[in-house]
Amino acid sequence: MSSENALEPVEKVDAAPRPAELDFDNVPQTVRLWQPVGQNPKYSLLPLFLGSSLVALPATLVATLFGVACGVYLAEVAGKRTREIVKPAIELLAGVPSVVIGFFCLATLATLLQNLLHTTFRLNAMVGALGVSLVIVPVIATMTDDALRAVPGFLREGAHALGANNWETITRVVIPAGASGLVAAILLGMGRALGETMIVLMATGNAAQVTLNPFDSVRTMTATIAAELGSVPQGGEQYRALFLVGALLFTLTFIINLVAELAVARMRRRLAL
Repeated sequence: MSSENALEPVEKVDAAPRPAELDFDNVPQTVRLWQPVGQNPKYSLLPLFLGSSLVALPATLVATLFGVACGVYLAEVAGKRTREIVKPAIELLAGVPSVVIGFFCLATLATLLQNLLHTTFRLNAMVGALGVSLVIVPVIATMTDDALRAVPGFLREGAHALGANNWETITRVVIPAGASGLVAAILLGMGRALGETMIVLMATGNAAQVTLNPFDSVRTMTATIAAELGSVPQGGEQYRALFLVGALLFTLTFIINLVAELAVARMRRRLAL
């Protein structure tokens, strides 16, 4: 090897990472991070709000499908003896501790879902949503049953007198008459899903990131409060930020419950006429 080749200058490599990789302190990143530790902590509510939404909305959708179906069956199809067995069994599901459901999601459901769908993250928002749906199915089913049984019997008798069969009477007369009660049941179920803590703390992966993919790991508002509030100094910046998260959660659930109560009141007025 010649001395000229041995003395060739080595091209300098910039060892400093690019701004996009190291920049956790610029404005675009600040509005998307919940990072309460470090020299410059960030308290963006966006990843927590999206995480709660990615759990509550799919959970409400799944629970609505099963809960409304169960409520319609109990109110319009099941016989008296069957109803006495099925309804307590559904309501018994509401008494299962949420930590038990969370452990089931953590140990079993997450693995089954990953093997079935080949997801990147074993613990994700969808696993938490399926776990939460088990909790709110009894709420929706019971309220749907009560709403449909409150529909006056003469509406059913009139539909049968006009030649409608049982299924047509249910879908075209009973359900539209009790629609406000069904909406209230769904909204109260959503409020219950937003307030669930232990299941989402154990099953969602607890990664505070901005994403709209239900198969990504997320962190909800309730999980953040439960995980961090007990270890922060009282009156500090993070302490106040967690109380802000709690205030936002309270406001959301209050609005949902208020709308549900208005829907129930509307149904009562319609059925009283």
